Amino acid sequence: MLSGNEHLLEPITSVAKTEFATLHRDCTVAEALELVRRKGRKLGDKVLYFYVVDDDERLVGVLPTRRLLTSPPETGLSHIMVRKVLSIPDTATVMEGCEAFVMHKLLAFPVVDSSRHIVGVVDVGLLADEAFDIAEREETNAVFESIGVRISQVRDAGPWRAFTFRFPWLLATIASGTACAVLAGWFEMTLAESLILAFFLTLVLGLGESVAVQSMALAIQALRSTEPSIAWYVRRLGREGLSVILLGVSCGLIVGLIAWAWRGTALEGFVIGASIFLALGMAGFLGLSVPSLLHALKLDPKVAAGPLTLALADLSTLLIYFSLAALLL
Repeated sequence: MLSGNEHLLEPITSVAKTEFATLHRDCTVAEALELVRRKGRKLGDKVLYFYVVDDDERLVGVLPTRRLLTSPPETGLSHIMVRKVLSIPDTATVMEGCEAFVMHKLLAFPVVDSSRHIVGVVDVGLLADEAFDIAEREETNAVFESIGVRISQVRDAGPWRAFTFRFPWLLATIASGTACAVLAGWFEMTLAESLILAFFLTLVLGLGESVAVQSMALAIQALRSTEPSIAWYVRRLGREGLSVILLGVSCGLIVGLIAWAWRGTALEGFVIGASIFLALGMAGFLGLSVPSLLHALKLDPKVAAGPLTLALADLSTLLIYFSLAALLL
């Protein structure tokens, strides 16, 4: 199987169906229906159009199934067929076949050679399959890129090559995790005085990382089709800021109330809720800013942004969480 979208450059004949329904132009509707009944399953599972041919088997018309079934039995096919037939040449690629469906909105196209002989048929399922396949590959690539790995780099790589691609980003995670541990150590007394902070630490970090990844994914998606500028960044920051504020207020209020109800201390619940609000705001800011900055520096934001954004989000979340607790508790 070809990687990426290279299979779209394959000839259309590689995906064309060889089972298709042809009728002679001199037939009547009654004769055509009788022929259809005799051929049965040989016509394939799904007949969208009947293709009308002449004595030399050259394509001269197309007959929609509905028109064949609703016309009087004695009517000749040459009188009810559509003479202007849109077809795809057998020299076309899969990509060109997909473009034909998008442009003309038909359910199927005959594939013909230079002499107008039908060599196959492609239906709209081809376009649907290709669209789904591309979307699935992009989604898979996005998942890998968010953790700092291109799927094309590791798909067929040997153990050592895969290790060299993946290990540097794990080192980044180790470094950020160590920095977080050191940062937590600075607030050891705060943790000892308010044990509930330790109970909600994982939750607060998880919320920060989730919002950072969401904002980063939206930013990277926008950067694919937009050349960023200061004005673009300000507009994007305003839009993302409003969303993150709503997320921060909602999550902070819910978790703060849970902490208050559980431990019975309003101040601790407020500290945890307010920390979540501020941490999510910073996470959203980082999720937008890091990819934008990498793009401005001509670096690939899709690969580098993930580990860097998550590391900065974790550090900022912990700093906000413990600093606010040390200040108010």
